[in-house]
Amino acid sequence: MKPGNRLKPVKDFRFYKRNLPHYEHPGSVYFITFRTAQGVTLSDKAKDIAFSSLKFLADKKYRLHSCVVMETHVHCIVQPLAESEGAFYSMAQIIHSVKSYSANRIQKLLNRKGNVWLDENYDRIIRDDEEYLEKMSYVMHNPVKARLVEKPEDYRWLFVAGSPH
Repeated sequence: MKPGNRLKPVKDFRFYKRNLPHYEHPGSVYFITFRTAQGVTLSDKAKDIAFSSLKFLADKKYRLHSCVVMETHVHCIVQPLAESEGAFYSMAQIIHSVKSYSANRIQKLLNRKGNVWLDENYDRIIRDDEEYLEKMSYVMHNPVKARLVEKPEDYRWLFVAGSPH
């Protein structure tokens, strides 16, 4: 994003492309993945920062269905909230807020400069209930698949809406 450009809320279907294509449709639910910059591995304290950043903006800019923070990437399922009548926060606004806030705090923690997150992220509009359940399962079982825990609920940096975890 160029300095001085204000991101506008999304009122209608929108498509834009950087390296990857990005589709936005008001009211949609999205599966999002973003990765750390090359050479950056998140410590437990850095994961705490990223995790709290995702949860802090929940119910302010988006409804957070689930998220997991791993050493080199984050997965989340979000639904943008209305910013004004008939217009929703854009995915660019949401991701920028999370990455910028967490990156500043992680840089201070690590006493370093430079990128924490890659600029580009992967996002996909979830099209139906079957895909929603598949993506929720993917997020929940990511730490199990990585052999970090035996059960999803044992992973500290996993959030699933409606769960006691």
